[in-house]
Amino acid sequence: MDMIPQKILSEPISGVNISGNTLRQEIGESETLLVFLRHFGCLFCREMVRDVRAEHYKPGGFLPTLFFYQGSVEDGVRFFDYYWPDARAIADPEMKFYHAFGIDRAGFGQLVGPEVVACGIRATLKGNMAGKPIGDVKTMPGMFIVKGSSVLWQHNFRHAGDHPDLTQIPRMMPA
Repeated sequence: MDMIPQKILSEPISGVNISGNTLRQEIGESETLLVFLRHFGCLFCREMVRDVRAEHYKPGGFLPTLFFYQGSVEDGVRFFDYYWPDARAIADPEMKFYHAFGIDRAGFGQLVGPEVVACGIRATLKGNMAGKPIGDVKTMPGMFIVKGSSVLWQHNFRHAGDHPDLTQIPRMMPA
C-alpha cells in the first residue's frame, strides 16, 4: 500500500484523546506512526503500547503515534487510562481501518509457533500478562508510518509477537 484510500481518510472517527473528526484530520500532514493493535487481552498488544510509550518519552522524542483498536470508545478509555493515558487511539470495532490497511488474521503458526512462545516469554519478563480479549483474537498487528495520504513505511509482522525495533524507526524514514 503506497497511498491511503481517500474514502478511509474521510471516515468519521471516535476514540481516546482524538481531536479530529476524520482520519485525515487526525493525521494531518506530519509524519505519524499508525499502530494497529491486536485484541486488548493480548500480552503483545500491551507490550507494544508500553514500548511505544517508552520511545515517545526518550530525549529527542518520537513520531506522533495513533493507535487503532477493536473495542468501543469505553473499552479504549479503560485500557489506555492504565497503559498510556496520553495516547491517541481510534476505536474500530467494525475493523474498517484494519481492513483498509490490509491487516490480516493470523494462521495457527502465527499464534502459537515457537517464535511466538519465545516472544511471549520476552513480553512476560517485561511485566505484560494476558487478559480478557476484546476483539478478534486472530487479528494480526500492523504498523505504518504515514504522511498525509502516503504510506512511507510499514512493518510486515511475521507472527503475533513480532515487534520491530522501535529505536530504528527514525532511521527507516525516507530522506
